[in-house]
Amino acid sequence: MIDREDLLGAFVADLEEAEWTALDTEADSLHAYPEKLCLIQITIPGQDVLVDPLAQLDLSGLFAALNRHTILMHGADYDVRLFKLGHDFVPNRIFDTMLAARLTGRTSFGLSHLCQEILGVELEKTSQKANWAQRPLTEKMEEYARNDTRHLRLLVDALRDELRAKGRTDWHAQECGRLVRDNSAPRKVNPDQVWRIKGSAKLEPRALAVLRELWNWREKEAQRRNRPPFFILTPDAMIKMSESLQTGKDANDFIPRRMPEHRRRELRGCIKAGRAVPENDCPTKHRPPPRKHISPAQKKRFEEIQSRRNREAEKLEIDPTIIASRATMVRLACEADGVFEDVLPWQRTLLGVD
Repeated sequence: MIDREDLLGAFVADLEEAEWTALDTEADSLHAYPEKLCLIQITIPGQDVLVDPLAQLDLSGLFAALNRHTILMHGADYDVRLFKLGHDFVPNRIFDTMLAARLTGRTSFGLSHLCQEILGVELEKTSQKANWAQRPLTEKMEEYARNDTRHLRLLVDALRDELRAKGRTDWHAQECGRLVRDNSAPRKVNPDQVWRIKGSAKLEPRALAVLRELWNWREKEAQRRNRPPFFILTPDAMIKMSESLQTGKDANDFIPRRMPEHRRRELRGCIKAGRAVPENDCPTKHRPPPRKHISPAQKKRFEEIQSRRNREAEKLEIDPTIIASRATMVRLACEADGVFEDVLPWQRTLLGVD
């Protein structure tokens, strides 16, 4: 485990000279809130190392060295988001084996499955839900973490050969570029939507006011206690407490009995505050925008695009949704704003919408 500056400096020197590098990460989303990057796994020729980002290390040199490479990764969207949010690091170039597997026509593309199918290697996965913020890591956890990168180079070699044979190398490069772009961009949060959890659509305005109070309390409590929100209060309990205004049931019956009395009082305070919100300040019921009816010409255009997509997918032996989802095809048929920016050049060519 690299948890000292001298160890990190020595490894960065090796990384700068390495012919290639593979990368993965572990976070603590099941055990803390908000989640954070807890471990960086890196493989270079002859070394499988673990870097501890919780050890207050200066990682700027590591990130600069990584960006001298095309970083080999698997299912990199989550890793890219973690790096951007926690360390403002964005990879320059990646080779994602999950995207490569999909573009070769595979329908099972998890790392374990690919290692078994292509390399004949069976990965041990019992540490998937481990607490990666704990120190020291167990030997079993360290071995699990190293397995996430030590086989990536061989997978890349095999999948790159398949992509090259099928003429899809550039398609894959475009997909990897979009993955990095989309997952390193800041996500916009609508404050009037973030608390509207599953089940809230059936609530009336005053019940929604209660739900909003409960959600805001849970969010603050989760951050204060460094625990995932669903451990603090389940969505089902929040909906039932809010809905009690409409059902005539006692909201107190839905407050978890295991809760300490001081937190039960806080929840009762949230319910009271929500019920006291002036009518004009209560949230409105969420109503989806009216469905736009496409014209006969647009419908015909959609059917043409869909038919072409399906023919191309069958010919290429890939999942049609990789070329375009139904929502994307509707937007293309209607020439919606920004749609051509969302569809990659290789997809536009296959769809005939260049």
